[in-house]
Amino acid sequence: MSATADLRNWAAATARAQLESLPRRWEHTQGVARRAERVSPAVDEPDLLVAAAWLHDVGYAPHLVRTGFHPIDGAEFLAEQGVAERLCALVAHHSCACVEARNRGLSIRWTDERTALRDALWWADMTTTPTGEITDVCERIEEVLERYGAEHVVARSVAEASEELLAAARRTERLLADEVHV
Repeated sequence: MSATADLRNWAAATARAQLESLPRRWEHTQGVARRAERVSPAVDEPDLLVAAAWLHDVGYAPHLVRTGFHPIDGAEFLAEQGVAERLCALVAHHSCACVEARNRGLSIRWTDERTALRDALWWADMTTTPTGEITDVCERIEEVLERYGAEHVVARSVAEASEELLAAARRTERLLADEVHV
């Protein structure tokens, strides 16, 4: 599947089909897609970014759970659909998922591309609340820590990844500022 506007539409329809029965997750996903749309002109493949935003949490769909870790479960589902490796990798690694994967004793078979596009996906996710509202990265990290509790693997992993999450957000916000000045 090529990275075209058709990819955006397919991704949105796929996310809706998988997540609409999970209202809060669906609200968050729609919010992340809106944030990705906002930053998409600043990255090399805007359609790929928006598609990844739509699909980043698809692994939460109950019938897709295999490992219990949604980035990997979502990426595996997408691979089975014949989706490009790059999109699978973006989903698998969203928001520094490698830290939580390691803390869960799991490995991610895709490589983290460490690009502006990847940073923009992390920014879109980490600046969107669970109900789809806009927030900042520090507030989002605090929300996750509070929601899960300090000893939960998610909270420990987000705390461990916080500097990398903040750095990705800063890089993306510089891109957005540069777009305004062009």
